[in-house]
Amino acid sequence: YTPSVNGGAYDSVRNINDNVFLGQFVHGMHKWGASMMIILIFLHMGRVFFFGAYKYPRELTWIIGVVLLILTMAMGFTGYLLPFDQRSYWATIVGVNINGTGPFIGPYLSDFLRGGPEFGATTLSRFYAIHMLLIPGLMAALIGFHLYLVTKLGISAPPWLKAKEPDAVKEVVEV
Repeated sequence: YTPSVNGGAYDSVRNINDNVFLGQFVHGMHKWGASMMIILIFLHMGRVFFFGAYKYPRELTWIIGVVLLILTMAMGFTGYLLPFDQRSYWATIVGVNINGTGPFIGPYLSDFLRGGPEFGATTLSRFYAIHMLLIPGLMAALIGFHLYLVTKLGISAPPWLKAKEPDAVKEVVEV
């Protein structure tokens, strides 16, 4: 893949799909896998919410999960531009303009994402760097911390199961 606006990005994706052995399959797996990942994260967070697993002592685990969802959606947003065809170009312009309407930091965020006042080569390079370096690094660190917290704090039982009292608590109550 070459993140170049002068046909390089589009031709790279076209070359991967048309000339590389199983390129279209791998590209399709990447595209559909990314969509499925967002769906599965929403389902996971729904389960955590309905089971009440966001409550004490697992609040930090929940917050990290929400940040991971936001990063996953940002990964999808930055990756959508990379083929640099007409659909991705105009969808990204709409997305960046919507970000620009946010209060206080919206216009600055929009300028940062565009890489200046105009949409072009800097935007594509910036989205590529964010998609390939920044977000995956943050996600790897947060996933590691998320899993650490899950192993340390455990998972919560479904709401329909009554938690058993530990034997140590029973002995203290009986004395």
